Amino acid sequence: MAEAHQAVAFQFTVSPDGIDLQLSHEALRQIYLSGLHSWKKKFIRFKNGVMTGVYPGSPTGLMLVVGLYMGRAKYVQADPSLALFTKVGAHLPVSRYMSFEKQQVVGGVLVGTGLWVAIFFTMRTALKWLLSWHGWMYAHHGTVSWRTRIWLVLVKIFSGRRNPQLYSFQTSLPHLPLPSVKDTINRYLESAHPLMDDEQYLRMEGLAKDFEKGLGPKLQWYLKLKSWWATNYVSDWWEEYIYLRGRGPIMVNSNYYAMDFLYVFPTSLQAARAGNAIHAIMLYRRMLDRAQIKPLMLQNTIPMCSAQYERMFNTSRIPGVDTDTIQHIQDSRHIVVYHRGRYFKVPMFYDGKVLSPRAVEQQMERILADPSEPQPGEECLAALTAGDRVPWAEAREAYLRQGRNQQALDTVEKAAFFVTLDDTEQRYKAEDPVRSLDSYAKSLLHGKCYDRWFDKSFNLIVFRNGTMGLNAEHSWADAPIIGHLWEHVLSMDPVKLGYTEEGHCKGNPHPSLPGPQRLQWNIPAECQTAIASSLMVAKALADDVDSHIIPFNCFGKGLIKKCRTSPDAFIQIALQLAHFRGRFCLTYEASMTRMFREGRTETVRSCTVETCAFARSMVEDNPVSILEAATRHQQLYRLAMTGGGIDRHLFCLYVVSKYLGEDSAFLKEVLSEPWRLSTSQTPLQQVELFDLARHPEYVSSGGGFGPVADDGYGVSYIILGENLINFHISSKHSSPETDSHRFGNLIKQAMLDILALFQLDANPQLELFHRLTQTKCCVMILECVLRSYNNKIRVYRNDL
Repeated sequence: MAEAHQAVAFQFTVSPDGIDLQLSHEALRQIYLSGLHSWKKKFIRFKNGVMTGVYPGSPTGLMLVVGLYMGRAKYVQADPSLALFTKVGAHLPVSRYMSFEKQQVVGGVLVGTGLWVAIFFTMRTALKWLLSWHGWMYAHHGTVSWRTRIWLVLVKIFSGRRNPQLYSFQTSLPHLPLPSVKDTINRYLESAHPLMDDEQYLRMEGLAKDFEKGLGPKLQWYLKLKSWWATNYVSDWWEEYIYLRGRGPIMVNSNYYAMDFLYVFPTSLQAARAGNAIHAIMLYRRMLDRAQIKPLMLQNTIPMCSAQYERMFNTSRIPGVDTDTIQHIQDSRHIVVYHRGRYFKVPMFYDGKVLSPRAVEQQMERILADPSEPQPGEECLAALTAGDRVPWAEAREAYLRQGRNQQALDTVEKAAFFVTLDDTEQRYKAEDPVRSLDSYAKSLLHGKCYDRWFDKSFNLIVFRNGTMGLNAEHSWADAPIIGHLWEHVLSMDPVKLGYTEEGHCKGNPHPSLPGPQRLQWNIPAECQTAIASSLMVAKALADDVDSHIIPFNCFGKGLIKKCRTSPDAFIQIALQLAHFRGRFCLTYEASMTRMFREGRTETVRSCTVETCAFARSMVEDNPVSILEAATRHQQLYRLAMTGGGIDRHLFCLYVVSKYLGEDSAFLKEVLSEPWRLSTSQTPLQQVELFDLARHPEYVSSGGGFGPVADDGYGVSYIILGENLINFHISSKHSSPETDSHRFGNLIKQAMLDILALFQLDANPQLELFHRLTQTKCCVMILECVLRSYNNKIRVYRNDL
């Protein structure tokens, strides 16, 4: 094969006449280009590190300050060095090496540079102090006080230049504040009150007060030391104890998924869809390496922490007997592709450039056309990543860390990311929407349990009919980070990159591109036994998942805002009403704490006294105003975002108690309470990438996760444009108390019941808006049906 010869840089033969050395110029050229690419990347990282380190200062600012300082010193006839070299000359013979004029210039530059450092350090400190104030979050919707206006102006002034890099604000972000034990206890008791009867509440109140007066202050003292010393007093322990020390399967229990477009099918060619998607992901990685991605800014002013982006690529979770670790390498020039039980290494660069979409499609076509069979044990090898962590760690160390297995395993774990060319077809089907979407969700969440490498930072899954999605590991970052990447991919795929009329990627195949390299495994019988055992555990877990997706298009945030209610609060209250038609339960809603350095998430306890009162009134057919419950929910959300949450503080107090060997009945009971309703909103972060008004269908349909409790629900939702909300619901078939489809119907009914309180018929404007919304939904569905019909006609014509 041509590519086999090109892979050899030199060959030699020994003859009686001597040694005949034959060099491959193409191989040497590729080695040179590879090294050049590596040095360019190192230089860019060094430059970005310098730019980030001096932000909000800049080299231009340095030249300006030094130039103005030197000019002023010359104008007023003053010594620009401030007699610096005169003082140094008293101890060192400086005049031997430098004339008086040079001493003045060098001294002036040094003093000017010092002045510049003082200016940007002062600006950074002032910005950090300004960002510690969160009063702007508590203003009434639609009103901005003069205090907030002045604060916003000052933040913009001290933020420096207009185009910050991804990590520019990291050193200016404040540390996560540590709440007092008293405040946390009081907020916990408020959250527990609606879930307990009087006797249970009095007992818990006694435990809480004993902790507050006894062990609590001692644990708080140690935690306060950590909050002073560490950048973030929560994040490292959260990553270690919540994620990496978990010994159960991460498939379903931890990993989550992201979906493709719901109604749009850009191409039915699997290789072509993979080509565009992989190329878009690699372009995103290049922007990430160059720190060219814009930092997320609330209200285009308040920066969010970007630390979680650092481990998006070239990252894998490594199993251990006691705890896992996260392996991240600086660069990786290949991906690994799984298809029909085989693993392939696919280099992503040639001639020093990232492969074009058509070249990637060419590589995928070669893999799809490869007739070879899996080696013994190879097909189900990844089931080890889907089962319990201890057997995986033991099998990895005993069987995969030696011989050629070591090389193949390193190739997988050090790949930029993992790709699965799935041999099943998944897609939204208008004629069978429920089963088609449920099957699609389950495939992304767990697949066959052996065709995704669940330890990779993320898996790109491309199905046989061109639909795709992601499965992401959770320990390295939270869902909004992978969501940011996915928005970039979907915005580029059909519009900016596009496809030919035949459905191929645009461009021409590469004439001399070396083909993918098949990974070689030698898996002994003992390892195959471990694989079978892990697969059995994983299949039992996967078969138990009850997934259901609801594209709720009766109304969306446009109508909710017309009702003067927060869309998130509206949905959360609807979830409580839907669940209360069974019972109230402890509810987890994820919120971010990324306004602080290295912030991740905090919990909003959405089941409040006010929400319960509203839900009871609806069930008793004596509804009260939703506004009080919505206002309370927004207050709790703001508290969680600004460091005033409950659960991360209690978690860290518990960790300290374990280090000290102290037992707390209060902490043990609080942390063992099951989250029977775990919820999360998938935010659309880059609205500017999508034309939601004209093409609401060209956006991700969101993603989901498995249930947290055996008898509970996992609910994820994404608000798309003005008129659509997608719900992703999961539970377990084995629980007699849960049913995802039943709960989905209850959610729809709760949404409509709450909307009915606003009496649309009595308000002509809202009634008109509602009718327009329904009309837009019908039009969008008809457009999607027509597109699907046209795609089928095109495929049929191509087949002919």
